[in-house]
Amino acid sequence: MTLPPPATPPSRTPAGFFDARALTEPVNPAEVDEFARAHRRANPTTAGQIVAWVFVIVALLLIVPVAGVLLMGIGYAIGRDSGVLLGGLVGLLLLGGLSVGVIALVRRANRQRALTRFRLSRFAAANAMTYLDRIDAPPLPGLIFQAGSGRMSTDVLRGTAPRFVEFGNYQYTTSNGKQSQTHRWGYVAVKLDVPLPNIILDALGNNTLGSSLAAGFRRDQRLSLEGDFDRYFSLYCPEGYEVDALYLFTPDVMARFIDHSAELDVEIVDDWLFLYTKREASTLDPATWAWLFGAVGALLVKLDQWARWRDERLRAQAAPAALASPAPGAPALPFTAPATLLTPPPVGVAPPGRRLRRRSPWIIVGIVLGAMFLVTTAPFALGILVMLTSR
Repeated sequence: MTLPPPATPPSRTPAGFFDARALTEPVNPAEVDEFARAHRRANPTTAGQIVAWVFVIVALLLIVPVAGVLLMGIGYAIGRDSGVLLGGLVGLLLLGGLSVGVIALVRRANRQRALTRFRLSRFAAANAMTYLDRIDAPPLPGLIFQAGSGRMSTDVLRGTAPRFVEFGNYQYTTSNGKQSQTHRWGYVAVKLDVPLPNIILDALGNNTLGSSLAAGFRRDQRLSLEGDFDRYFSLYCPEGYEVDALYLFTPDVMARFIDHSAELDVEIVDDWLFLYTKREASTLDPATWAWLFGAVGALLVKLDQWARWRDERLRAQAAPAALASPAPGAPALPFTAPATLLTPPPVGVAPPGRRLRRRSPWIIVGIVLGAMFLVTTAPFALGILVMLTSR
């Protein structure tokens, strides 16, 4: 949901000028409080939040009496009646202290969250963008937006000119039946002019064990490019689209990716360009915003070249237009017009290029079963071999 603008937003800066003052300059506490009240009015308490509070209250009602009885029992064992009174007093003091501490921590966390929202909203207004606190299940076609459950974008900053660009933090949860894991990413989404083949640039500089963005794709789709590009990225493109990838990633485009995005994973899917990072993209750190703004700005100047790309496979599939002489009585033209209506050239990507092919899970299953077979049968085979050779 889009939050109302702050009470006194900073003046908008000229296009192309980066203004990060709102992230660090002193703020008026009264404005922050008013902003927090506006946020609460725009985001009423949800059923899930009510259930969570009920659960906490019920848990306290169950735990506090048990703890009180335990303390009074210990007091009785130590000092009889006076010990019971002392144990009850200690229990009340502990309960009061715990309650005050929890309330203080919650209020501090809420105020810090409100301050973060306030600063990011002012920062967005100063840089010709809008701020959205949260988007559930964002409708984006990127790889990370299709996995797991509980998908949610937070602290989203969105601009629409000269093209749609969105910055945000994203999380989703996966589970193997026994335990769950929450995955967190920062991302930048850029709307392109035309659909392009599905291409993954897996940044080698941010890979840790098991964290490669392209780990699930077939290795035969990896394309090696000239220069030092392979030292920074692994490029994956659909089979048969190698020439198209070379057209899109010319040496000057590759140089821009290396200079500005060597720590970012890159995905092109449909008419979207995504930049992914393992750190928060929407943050109060001006250096992070300067880095991301610079990366996006360096790439935007090359998107005009990408907009001229067309999939020749679609042209081949389209029915050839009939070219003939003008019909009798047609007005004279400086060129020979076709007699039949011509359709515009197709725009898009043929089905083989829309998505990269994933590894078959049956290969992994076969490897696991084969390893289990070898481990379980190797001792018996070794024993039989020893028996045969000892005779």
